[in-house]
Amino acid sequence: MPPLIEDHALVGDLHTAALIHLRGSVTWQAFPAFDSPAAFASLVGTPEHGSWDLCPTAPDARVRRRYLPGTLVLETTWTTHDGQARVLDFMPTRAPGSGNPQLIRVIQGVHGDVPMSSRMLIRFSYGKITPRLVRHPHQFGGDRYAALAGPDSLYLDASTPLSAHADGSIEAAFRVRAEEQQVFALSWQPSHLPAPPRPDPAAALASTLSFWSDWSARSTYTGPYQEAVHRSLIVLKALTYAPTGGMVAAPTTSLPEEIGGVRNWDYRYTWLRDAAIALGVLALSGYLEEAAAWRDWLARAVAGDPATVQIMYSIKGDRDLPESTLPHLPGYEGSWPVRVGNGAAHQPQLDVFGEVLDAFHLAEEAGLAPCDDAFALQSALLTQVEARWHLPDAGIWEGRGPVRHFVHSKVMGWVAADRMVRRIESGRATGPVEEWRQLRDAIHADVCAQGYDPVRNTFTQSYGSTALDASLLLIPLVGFLPPDDKRVIGTIEAIQRELSTGDDGLILRYRTTGDEIGADGLAGDEGAFLACSFWLVEALTIIGRTAEASVLFEKLLALANDVGLLAEEYDCLARRQLGNFPQAFSHFALVAAALRLASEEKTAARDEALGLDTAA
Repeated sequence: MPPLIEDHALVGDLHTAALIHLRGSVTWQAFPAFDSPAAFASLVGTPEHGSWDLCPTAPDARVRRRYLPGTLVLETTWTTHDGQARVLDFMPTRAPGSGNPQLIRVIQGVHGDVPMSSRMLIRFSYGKITPRLVRHPHQFGGDRYAALAGPDSLYLDASTPLSAHADGSIEAAFRVRAEEQQVFALSWQPSHLPAPPRPDPAAALASTLSFWSDWSARSTYTGPYQEAVHRSLIVLKALTYAPTGGMVAAPTTSLPEEIGGVRNWDYRYTWLRDAAIALGVLALSGYLEEAAAWRDWLARAVAGDPATVQIMYSIKGDRDLPESTLPHLPGYEGSWPVRVGNGAAHQPQLDVFGEVLDAFHLAEEAGLAPCDDAFALQSALLTQVEARWHLPDAGIWEGRGPVRHFVHSKVMGWVAADRMVRRIESGRATGPVEEWRQLRDAIHADVCAQGYDPVRNTFTQSYGSTALDASLLLIPLVGFLPPDDKRVIGTIEAIQRELSTGDDGLILRYRTTGDEIGADGLAGDEGAFLACSFWLVEALTIIGRTAEASVLFEKLLALANDVGLLAEEYDCLARRQLGNFPQAFSHFALVAAALRLASEEKTAARDEALGLDTAA
């Protein structure tokens, strides 16, 4: 049976990441960076496209796992008839741009005598290239094998003997007893360099635990659901590329939005929208350093000409992300094509300007020091809004259909103008405030006139359309209209009626049309979009339906896997996660919803203490 998406856990080093299945197999890892070609790609292929299995030999071994508290160190405990063993999986953290990525797996005996096995099959270039294996004995008192192909090399060090086989696999069979341990360490480096030094697993584990514990301790979040919020914050940090401050949307490519379908995309890039919202959430949770790093990344990516700003870039700031397919990979559960690159990079999407300027606003409200260069960049971005807001665009969801006048895009154009006006009114900057007020008012009037259906009392997906879109839930959240406006309440209730998956209460982005080509230019359906469902939590909270919001929030938390991770979507019929994993969008939406609920809880407690009638 193919591995479920949600059966995976994430480990990473702020440069790249690995996905490890519940049964001990590394099914995805790219070296040396998130967007590099994968050397383990069985997740979107077969085990012969690269994988690393490490588990007891007993087929009925029971397993449970967790992250060590406040860290990204994965602990998997195996129990067999012979005893119990524990595996610690982690990638050592390192200074940005220094050293090379390593994946270390430490097997510790707890009690009894547990037979274990390891089988590694390295296939560079997304499972296409078989490396040459070279043995180097006497590392850790065990073995070292080097796998070499083209520009890449991987060195496997083990404290137990290794053997290579004709199929290119490297295997080990060993036993672990109480208070004993075995270690495997996999290190990447460019193939033209000399062999890397022997890893020090104990020191690497200690420094990695210290890094994550110290980082987690900086969180200022003290509201409800702390475990889920703190895990989501760690995920967002783990998806950040330390050398530049860019954040990937997810560490994977082509995990499908519909099993067997074509909605499979490469998410290993930095979307301005996603990263801006995520960094706003991090700033509100006490992580101003990350917000400052992303501000610097944005300035470099946009460079000297904001007129050419893109919706996404590589983690290093590259603009060209040509999309292609990998015909040698069958895809996750036959979901093909498997794509690398992303053709949406050059789409016109007006909303990104609003998300970026709102993120700057939130970060400065949270304490990030203003910066003259950043304000100049923001002013230039608003100039682009002024030039483009009346034009159709591709919208937030990056469909492959025709451009339209999407309501959400226009609303976020309003947000861009509003945040700049508020910045000047606060005295933090000077600028043409009256001109920007007029821009803000013009966009607002246009949306209310052309994007609202008075018969149904709801805003619509685009001008002249009757379709709904879950992004309309953001209208009250960004302050476009007050929460008690009848149009806001009508829109929320219409989305609940028309985009809900049923009794679950989860929300679709918009309605799709099955096998026919839909308005988004694609055939096929998809699952409930988790971020949209978290937006509904916020929307219900802001209009005073807090009890209903809390029930939905707890339903959403229950969809996370055993270590608190969420993909992009959820299939309510098959009861499984869908899409790239773990997904930054889902996790920052979770944190934002928790912040909203926590704020409402504090307000209710204050009103109760003051003897106010909160039901009035």
